[in-house]
Amino acid sequence: MSAPALSVAAQHRLNPRKLLLSKWTAVQPQNREKHFLVSQLFCDEDGALLHIELQAVHSQGSQRLDWRGLQDSEHWQIGWQ
Repeated sequence: MSAPALSVAAQHRLNPRKLLLSKWTAVQPQNREKHFLVSQLFCDEDGALLHIELQAVHSQGSQRLDWRGLQDSEHWQIGWQ
C-alpha cells in the first residue's frame, strides 16, 4: 500500500504554463518574507517545467524550488493575503 498523497483540500490545482509572474503568500513567513512572485521558470530540454524561482517582494531575495511545492496549502496560498 502506497503512502497517501496530499488530500484534495490541501492541494492547489496549478497550470504550469500560468505560473510565471503569479503571486504567492507564505503561510509561515520567515525573515519578514511573506509575499513572493514567481520570477523565472526552469524547464527541461522537452519544455516540461521542473523548477521555479520565487522572489520575495520585501527583500528581493530568491529561492528555487520544485513547482509542485506550491500545491501544498500548508506552506503556500495563491495570491497576496
